[in-house]
Amino acid sequence: MTEHDAGRSGTFTLGGDLAVTRLGYGAMRITGAGIWGPPADLEAARATLRRAIELGIDFIDTADSYGPFLSEDVIAETLRPY
Repeated sequence: MTEHDAGRSGTFTLGGDLAVTRLGYGAMRITGAGIWGPPADLEAARATLRRAIELGIDFIDTADSYGPFLSEDVIAETLRPY
Protein backbone atom coordinates (compact mmCIF):
# COMPACT_ATOMS: atom_id res chain seq x y z
CA MET A 1 0.00 0.00 0.00
CA THR A 2 1.41 3.38 -0.99
CA GLU A 3 0.88 6.80 0.53
CA HIS A 4 -1.72 7.57 -2.14
CA ASP A 5 -3.81 4.41 -2.01
CA ALA A 6 -7.59 4.45 -1.58
CA GLY A 7 -7.27 1.10 0.19
CA ARG A 8 -5.95 2.96 3.21
CA SER A 9 -9.51 4.21 3.79
CA GLY A 10 -10.67 0.67 4.56
CA THR A 11 -13.48 -1.29 2.95
CA PHE A 12 -17.16 -1.93 3.37
CA THR A 13 -19.46 -4.56 1.90
CA LEU A 14 -22.26 -3.95 -0.58
CA GLY A 15 -25.09 -6.46 -0.86
CA GLY A 16 -23.49 -8.72 1.70
CA ASP A 17 -20.70 -10.00 -0.54
CA LEU A 18 -19.00 -7.23 -2.54
CA ALA A 19 -16.15 -5.51 -0.69
CA VAL A 20 -15.25 -2.05 -2.02
CA THR A 21 -12.87 0.61 -0.79
CA ARG A 22 -14.47 3.17 1.50
CA LEU A 23 -13.09 5.99 -0.66
CA GLY A 24 -14.98 6.05 -3.97
CA TYR A 25 -15.25 8.46 -6.88
CA GLY A 26 -18.36 10.52 -7.64
CA ALA A 27 -18.71 10.66 -11.42
CA MET A 28 -20.92 13.75 -11.52
CA ARG A 29 -17.98 15.93 -12.56
CA ILE A 30 -16.96 13.99 -15.67
CA THR A 31 -19.85 15.52 -17.61
CA GLY A 32 -20.35 19.04 -18.95
CA ALA A 33 -21.10 22.32 -17.24
CA GLY A 34 -24.03 22.11 -14.86
CA ILE A 35 -23.79 18.31 -15.08
CA TRP A 36 -25.27 18.57 -18.57
CA GLY A 37 -23.84 17.34 -21.86
CA PRO A 38 -20.41 15.97 -22.62
CA PRO A 39 -17.30 17.08 -20.73
CA ALA A 40 -15.50 20.11 -22.13
CA ASP A 41 -12.28 18.07 -22.12
CA LEU A 42 -13.04 14.40 -22.71
CA GLU A 43 -9.39 13.35 -22.40
CA ALA A 44 -9.10 15.05 -19.00
CA ALA A 45 -12.25 13.24 -17.85
CA ARG A 46 -10.78 9.93 -19.00
CA ALA A 47 -7.44 10.69 -17.33
CA THR A 48 -9.29 11.39 -14.08
CA LEU A 49 -11.06 8.02 -14.25
CA ARG A 50 -7.81 6.18 -15.01
CA ARG A 51 -6.07 7.94 -12.13
CA ALA A 52 -8.86 6.98 -9.74
CA ILE A 53 -8.28 3.32 -10.63
CA GLU A 54 -4.51 3.74 -10.27
CA LEU A 55 -5.11 5.07 -6.75
CA GLY A 56 -7.07 1.97 -5.82
CA ILE A 57 -10.62 3.29 -6.13
CA ASP A 58 -12.91 0.44 -7.09
CA PHE A 59 -16.32 2.07 -6.59
CA ILE A 60 -17.55 4.77 -8.96
CA ASP A 61 -20.86 6.39 -8.08
CA THR A 62 -22.84 7.54 -11.11
CA ALA A 63 -26.42 8.19 -12.19
CA ASP A 64 -28.41 8.34 -15.42
CA SER A 65 -29.05 12.01 -14.76
CA TYR A 66 -25.34 12.92 -15.14
CA GLY A 67 -25.13 14.10 -18.71
CA PRO A 68 -27.87 12.74 -18.86
CA PHE A 69 -26.81 9.20 -19.73
CA LEU A 70 -23.26 10.29 -20.52
CA SER A 71 -21.20 9.47 -17.46
CA GLU A 72 -21.82 5.73 -17.78
CA ASP A 73 -20.68 5.81 -21.42
CA VAL A 74 -17.50 7.73 -20.61
CA ILE A 75 -16.74 5.32 -17.74
CA ALA A 76 -17.40 2.22 -19.87
CA GLU A 77 -15.35 3.47 -22.84
CA THR A 78 -12.46 4.54 -20.61
CA LEU A 79 -12.24 1.62 -18.22
CA ARG A 80 -13.20 -1.24 -20.50
CA PRO A 81 -12.77 -4.20 -19.93
CA TYR A 82 -13.01 -3.71 -16.17
